[in-house]
Amino acid sequence: MKEESLASELKKGKKKSAKPMLWVSMISMTMFFAGLTSAYVVSRKREDWVTFDLPSAFYISTILIVLSSIAIYLSQRFLKKDNLKASFLFLLVTLFLGVSFIYYQYEGFNYLRSVGLFFTGPNSTVSTSFIIGITFMHILHLVAGLIVLLVVIYNHFKSKYNATETLGFELGAIFWHFIGVLWIYLFFFFYFIR
Repeated sequence: MKEESLASELKKGKKKSAKPMLWVSMISMTMFFAGLTSAYVVSRKREDWVTFDLPSAFYISTILIVLSSIAIYLSQRFLKKDNLKASFLFLLVTLFLGVSFIYYQYEGFNYLRSVGLFFTGPNSTVSTSFIIGITFMHILHLVAGLIVLLVVIYNHFKSKYNATETLGFELGAIFWHFIGVLWIYLFFFFYFIR
């Protein structure tokens, strides 16, 4: 009986600390990207700064990340209504849209290369190095988000979530929304501050 009580208390403690720990990590990621974008702003004053339009693939990837956020939101809504099949389906849609986002980011990098804008080397510019570097760092965070999403999908498939047990799902959804908001910030930052 004592072991069950202890296990129950540990589970409650874990639930209480999970979201605050996630928020702390997201705040640190926000500070990281704030530092990178601040360096971008300061570097714009350089004489060798080159201005260019964002690749159209970045526009498409922005739409995809917004749609993926909507899909995981719908998945969570269906989960809370105990419609597990619809919830699982929208999780798969989220995964597909996330992978598509990375594909279009890659296409954007290819476009920059095709017009002679490189990350490093003799033909690179400070502005392209910043845009490609910052975008690549976001992609690394998105890959982490995809891993989290795969864990949520696996746990959902194993029936670990239902209308009353949603903590892991919620944490994954919060992180996924954060990654989406982060990209939207970066996209508009690059769009308006050239």
